[in-house]
Amino acid sequence: MNGAKASLRLGVIDGDGIGPEVVAATRAVVDEAVGAAGLDPVTWVPLAIGHEAIAAYGDPLPEQTLAALSELDAWILGPHDNASYPAEMRVAPGGAIRKRLGLYANIRPAAAFAGVRATAPDIDLVIVRENSEGFYADRNMFAGSGEFRPTEDVALAVAVVTRQACERIAHQAMRLAQGRRKRVTVVHKANVLPMTTGLFRDVCYEVAAQYPDVRVDDAHVDAMAAHLVRAPGDYDVIVTENLFGDILSDLAGELSGSLGMAPSLNCSDTKAMAQAVHGAAPGLAGHNRANPVALQLSAAMLLRWLAVRDANPRVHEVAERISRAVAATLAAGVATADLGGLASTSEFTEQVTARVHRR
Repeated sequence: MNGAKASLRLGVIDGDGIGPEVVAATRAVVDEAVGAAGLDPVTWVPLAIGHEAIAAYGDPLPEQTLAALSELDAWILGPHDNASYPAEMRVAPGGAIRKRLGLYANIRPAAAFAGVRATAPDIDLVIVRENSEGFYADRNMFAGSGEFRPTEDVALAVAVVTRQACERIAHQAMRLAQGRRKRVTVVHKANVLPMTTGLFRDVCYEVAAQYPDVRVDDAHVDAMAAHLVRAPGDYDVIVTENLFGDILSDLAGELSGSLGMAPSLNCSDTKAMAQAVHGAAPGLAGHNRANPVALQLSAAMLLRWLAVRDANPRVHEVAERISRAVAATLAAGVATADLGGLASTSEFTEQVTARVHRR
């Protein structure tokens, strides 16, 4: 993709609930920004999960979709509603995709925007969540589930923490901090889980020794939750394991204004998936009221990842155009209902697409 022109080939998965609406809004903004940057049009590769895939293939995550994703470097995933799938099909497609394709890092920024009433107006941090292990039953076993019940009245969960996974997520956090304010906070619960989260903490410190320009400290997860409420502006990059990262990033998203504003990127060293933090919100589906910001910003993160991987400044320009246009639209007072505004999904998107042409 180097050179004056660049052609992007991206997978696109609508998902369930509000997924088709926010995905369409995101595609529109990406297409407009690509054109504004002078790149060739995106080649979109539509793929199915969820209710669409159940109707077509009898499977919420068909092998056809997984095989196609293995041939792609990057894609956008709309939210899914696996709770509404038939009981025998309750797979969470996002988690299964992460495991199958080795997307071990989940990067979740949280920042306040001008024009958006935030509980924490000084928040500007990134949570780096280890994506492949921990207590999550769909990711921590070779086969079967990490949850099981030896008797009707007893349920057990197995958490898995390995040195390899800790090392690679720590490197992600340290490199990210080098481009920000050069501070990493390792979040764990080693006072009561010393073998598992203690290993996570210790390996992060070992990796940190390779980054002398980054200041590193650590905190227990319960204390970290309190710190985020009291003084979120004190934090830069937070690295933690799967479950803790999931919880803390939802908290940080709400502190920045709304989960509808919370983007994320799931990635390995070779593949990446844009996926908003929020769910499918089936009650909003079809009403043109969903907030598309989280997925639009997730797409910008995806493009920025591609630009860094391929050393392609033209794709980086596309990402910056999207981020700036979203921020300028919010600053102008244009917002969807979850932010106290009156704009519909399509109206907000029209405002963003108009602004991607501005320098």
